Amino acid sequence: MVKVIVAGYKGRMGSTAAQMVIDNPDFELVGVYDARSGEQNLGEDDRFKGQDVPAFHDLDQIKTDATVWIDFTIPTAVFENAKFALNHGISPVIGTTGMTDEQVAELQKLAKDKQVGGLIAPNFGISAVLLMQFAQQAAKYFPDVEIIEMHHDDKIDSPSGTAISTAKKIAEVRQPKEQGNPDATETLPGARGAEYEGMRIHAVRLPGLVAHEEVMFGGPGEGLTIRQDSFDRISFMTGVKVAVEKVNQYHELFVGLEHLL
Repeated sequence: MVKVIVAGYKGRMGSTAAQMVIDNPDFELVGVYDARSGEQNLGEDDRFKGQDVPAFHDLDQIKTDATVWIDFTIPTAVFENAKFALNHGISPVIGTTGMTDEQVAELQKLAKDKQVGGLIAPNFGISAVLLMQFAQQAAKYFPDVEIIEMHHDDKIDSPSGTAISTAKKIAEVRQPKEQGNPDATETLPGARGAEYEGMRIHAVRLPGLVAHEEVMFGGPGEGLTIRQDSFDRISFMTGVKVAVEKVNQYHELFVGLEHLL
């Protein structure tokens, strides 16, 4: 039985994760945390009536025997949350994006010092993990590439962590290259999107979307498009479940679900 605490349970991803833990006979939800909450028990939330699980709204209040910390909070909170978990011997499974490379490196060092396993996953969807792997393979042959990520309009950070991770994976096998006409100008600033080692990343935010990404490659006389779609947040729970099952077996903090697959 893996004992789990879910941070960010008031949000859509956090509530979905909490329900996944409740529904899994091999997991036990022993606590929830959300700085926006004034509830003392999860059962006070209309979505979780009948559940008797302590609810916390301040890190200093948390007392738990959880061994895994699932985090779907916000970019400004996740770093401190992860440090709290690691310092208390709890393995973080982090789906919140927006941390800097320096923050991730600091957490990895802390995990190593504490000998606690953990995972930061830009995306828990299996289709997204495969997309990143396929895109990395394609980039060996098609160095001209653009990334388009599409999310719901409540998403805070842009571009998405998945898009940034995709670009980083492509950059591992692709020499930096400025794409397009070197004399091109933007009649509207930002029209060409964000730039990462010559690649362009475009962020779309619209109601009705959940999480989607296209990686478009172009070559002389041909093109290749790789796309994944997450139509429902439940699609991410397969990856979260795998992480919760396996993360305590390790003593370091990984970045990317593929390390546990």
